[in-house]
Amino acid sequence: MSRLSIMAYSFGILFFLVSCSFASFYGYKVVTHDLPKEEKTVEKYNYHFVLVSQELDNEYWRLVEKGARAAAKQYGVLLEYAGPKQANIEDHVKTIEMSAASKVDGIMTQGLSDEQFTPLINRVVAKGIPVITVDTDAANSKRLAYIGTDNYYSGYLAGNALIADTKGKANVAIITGSFYANHMQQRVKGFQDAVKGEKGIHIVTIQESEISRVKAAEKANQILQDHPEVNAFFGTSALDGIEIAHVVEKYKKQDQIYIIAFDTLPETLDYIRKGTIKATVVQEPYEMGYKAVKMMIDLREGKTVPPIVHTDTRILRKGDLPVNYHVRLEVNR
Repeated sequence: MSRLSIMAYSFGILFFLVSCSFASFYGYKVVTHDLPKEEKTVEKYNYHFVLVSQELDNEYWRLVEKGARAAAKQYGVLLEYAGPKQANIEDHVKTIEMSAASKVDGIMTQGLSDEQFTPLINRVVAKGIPVITVDTDAANSKRLAYIGTDNYYSGYLAGNALIADTKGKANVAIITGSFYANHMQQRVKGFQDAVKGEKGIHIVTIQESEISRVKAAEKANQILQDHPEVNAFFGTSALDGIEIAHVVEKYKKQDQIYIIAFDTLPETLDYIRKGTIKATVVQEPYEMGYKAVKMMIDLREGKTVPPIVHTDTRILRKGDLPVNYHVRLEVNR
């Protein structure tokens, strides 16, 4: 092979090797740029709070949860929503105890019973975990604040509404969510005090629904059978009024029986539009949840919060109800 041929051959090999090197280099760059490294995002939270409800899937408490989650998202809080699947005071107590044992930064809950909740809340606060009561107060405990309805006043409003709407003449049956729960007791007491001066109004019976749709319907049905003189109902929990209305419609007595309910769940509003429920007590569960989280943050940061914050309470009738009432509430949130 001539010297010239050898040089050409060597140059060809060198060119090939250099080309491969460049191809490998650029190929590597393309791969690394096209396939970015996996990044694990660990979300950081300022605080860890627990909201303990009376009944986990209760529609009213889901609205409280919705408000609490909105505030938690805004202020960087890890929020857990917990509680018994069905209203049960022992399970409720256990949930609070477990939350305290996990050393969360704050607990928001109802103060359902003085006998069981006052010492429980006192023990939790003694461990350095602040407690705010929501919807139902435990006024004799060491809870740091309460936010929610003035339940006595709400019952009193309901009584005055019934007086006005029935012109002071009615035989009333009350179905209440719970005989032991403070807020239900206060609503019944407020209602009783409002109507006690009216000679034409008689409270015939008071029954307990145990925060159960089925029980509320059973009680309403039994009342209509046992007390045919009853021509008015007061339901003190969100589900009571709905099930009373359902039973009254079943008997086709919606034009003969006056119903005043509690809260503005979609079904309640539908019954008001139809005229089966004549009035309802409006609470602000979303606001309770939202402000409870904000108050807990203030407490953790050493700020002073008012011991009692009463959210708005009013009476709603069909004439007060725009067609898009429920939608409007959601938009305003």
